[in-house]
Amino acid sequence: MKSKWIPKLTVLMTVITALLHVLQYKGVLGLYEPVLMTSRWSLLVLIVLYGWQKKSLTTWIFISMLLGIELGYDFKEVALHANILSKIFLKLIKTIITPLLFGTLVVGIAGHSNMAQVGRMGWKSLVYFEIVTTIALFVGLAAINLSEAGVGVDAGLMSTGGIPTVAKQTAEEVILHIFPENFAKSFAEGQVLQVVVFSILFGIAMAMLPEDKKRPMLEFSESLSEVMFKFTGIVMYAAPFGVAGAIAYTVASMGLGILSNLFLLLATLYLALIAFVLLVLVPIMLLLKIPIRGFAKAVTDPVSLAFATASSEAALPKAMEKMIAFGVPKKVVAFVMPTGYSFNLDGTTLYLSLASVFVAQAAGIHLSISQQLIMVFTLMLTSKGVAGVPRASLVILLATVASFNLPEWPVYIILGIDTLMDMARTSVNVIGNCLASVVIAKWEGEFNPPQE
Repeated sequence: MKSKWIPKLTVLMTVITALLHVLQYKGVLGLYEPVLMTSRWSLLVLIVLYGWQKKSLTTWIFISMLLGIELGYDFKEVALHANILSKIFLKLIKTIITPLLFGTLVVGIAGHSNMAQVGRMGWKSLVYFEIVTTIALFVGLAAINLSEAGVGVDAGLMSTGGIPTVAKQTAEEVILHIFPENFAKSFAEGQVLQVVVFSILFGIAMAMLPEDKKRPMLEFSESLSEVMFKFTGIVMYAAPFGVAGAIAYTVASMGLGILSNLFLLLATLYLALIAFVLLVLVPIMLLLKIPIRGFAKAVTDPVSLAFATASSEAALPKAMEKMIAFGVPKKVVAFVMPTGYSFNLDGTTLYLSLASVFVAQAAGIHLSISQQLIMVFTLMLTSKGVAGVPRASLVILLATVASFNLPEWPVYIILGIDTLMDMARTSVNVIGNCLASVVIAKWEGEFNPPQE
């Protein structure tokens, strides 16, 4: 069989399988379950062959999600042990946290240390980043509180021995927890908040050094960042197994009903991101008289690349090229966009506030408005420096859950659709950073858009 027929045969088998199940559900047919199961697995074999042709990690994650659902539905006893795959994957992800944050934050700060040169552009960028990402956090918070996508998840069906006791934390305890007393201990224990504070102070200290003293440590930090990017890329090859294990275990232990919560969560995120673009980013363009049609045309290629790869870093070269062609000076693009990749993560911050509250809702834990605001403050710090790494927001979500002593098992549920969520939030990250470069250029009076 020629490979070009696999997609067509897959579509045909999808139609046949769907038709058989619909007719069986309506009572028109009286087929035995093994017949229906055979049709489903035949379809999955064709989908796997299609994935083998594509050789794309994102495609394989989609396929592993389907395999996980089917495994959890048809082979419950086996699927109940598949959770070890997701646990292994999450352990590998956790090893990335501290070195990744340290390297990216130090380079992001010390790499742009000449404040006399960057001048007003520096503080304007940081102020803009913080305002927009904070708005994104609140949009995510509002969206999940309105949809309540995590409410109704039956935690009693999970074979995890129940939900661990959650200790209440006061605002004072959270604030004290931010500051490290021993950087080695903070790194070893994966205390993300403390690592962020240490990295920021370390980067500022490096920025104050003369070039000959600063260069060796800056090169080390740059190398560390690059190594962690590659390390993450290697770990992400385990993502299909982690996703399959997570979704199989979830379906086996909680039934297909949990998928309704997942789809509601997915819809909540997509609608929240669309609302953020329309209600925040578009008004910014209107206010500053930035050509919306020209901007949309300029970001189409980098956003498409970001959506397909779920990596902001993959889209960075194209995004910089397109923004320069759009009329943003090269010196502005060179400063704003790399800095924005550490400090201006609109889609990621929105997702993190939304997903963190989802975890609490799924666990049946009520978070008061004040507790949610403290969580937003925490995410304002911990969400920095992770763009460019596929699905790196999962790292920060796990860290946030740990910081607030929430159970981890709802994260396993989110993992099943994380690739779908990551594609959307990464696209908004790229849109936000492209717009940030235009905004700063506009404020500096150096924006020269091409004539339409």
